[in-house]
Amino acid sequence: MPIWILRDFSKCSSCKLCEIACSLKHEGVVWPEASRIRIYELIPGLPVISTCVQCDDYPCVSSCPFQALSTGEHGQVLVDENKCTLCGTCVYACPGKIPRIVRGKLGVIICDLCNGEPECVKICGEMGYHALQLVNKPDGEIVKNYLVSPEDASLKLLAKAIGEE
Repeated sequence: MPIWILRDFSKCSSCKLCEIACSLKHEGVVWPEASRIRIYELIPGLPVISTCVQCDDYPCVSSCPFQALSTGEHGQVLVDENKCTLCGTCVYACPGKIPRIVRGKLGVIICDLCNGEPECVKICGEMGYHALQLVNKPDGEIVKNYLVSPEDASLKLLAKAIGEE
């Protein structure tokens, strides 16, 4: 069964411990730029949690001209660094522009759900925020709500905050 990280922006404190936990898990050092989850606060007080939403049709995977991307048993996107050329095709194919190219990395960075046990979800819960929760992957309509760039998500949050939604 595919799993999914449910994001509740209203519970995010923008502490960025999720970024630290992710980079420690994957890189062995505190390296937020290489984190598979990012917290953007483009509008002060309105943090946006950005990570792969595991689209139903995985445009990043299908767009890769080198077959460097695939999907795993939990629905996560897997990157084969031996095949990835950092061409950026997956970044342009992603509706939310989630895949990231980070200097010093051999392949594009996309959340792999820590093989079913996301560190970001663990630390968020341990700190009592619960802005991230691990759930079974919901249907496409819920997923589509998260298919926006951090800039567009920030504008949607602002509209909601000032009552224009």
